Amino acid sequence: MAGASGTSSENRALAERLAARLLPLGPIETRRFFSGSGLSLDGTLFAFVVQGTLWLRVDAASLPAFEAAGCRPFRYSTSLREVTVRAWWSAPDEAVMVPEVLQDWAARALKAARANPPKRRRKKKA
Repeated sequence: MAGASGTSSENRALAERLAARLLPLGPIETRRFFSGSGLSLDGTLFAFVVQGTLWLRVDAASLPAFEAAGCRPFRYSTSLREVTVRAWWSAPDEAVMVPEVLQDWAARALKAARANPPKRRRKKKA
């Protein structure tokens, strides 16, 4: 789902609509995630909405399906360069429009997120 814009409130509204469609997977939590909204299940962040686009967690096993569906990796720009985050890919447009398709892609993202939890940074000793 490509979106050129997406205010914080629009991102939140879209995330809430998607969470409702994902109830068959379990109780989906939405919360602020950078300039958008994250979606998590049982404390596992598996998707987020930023700039009106649904981004899903990807791993080596699920990446070929995202590539075959014409999805793209998450990118953002800093003052120095453009950064590509290959662990997060856009959802196919059909996934946002068809609840059953959304549930399938979200289940893949949830599996990828559970298999690859975020690395915790160690606190530096003072």
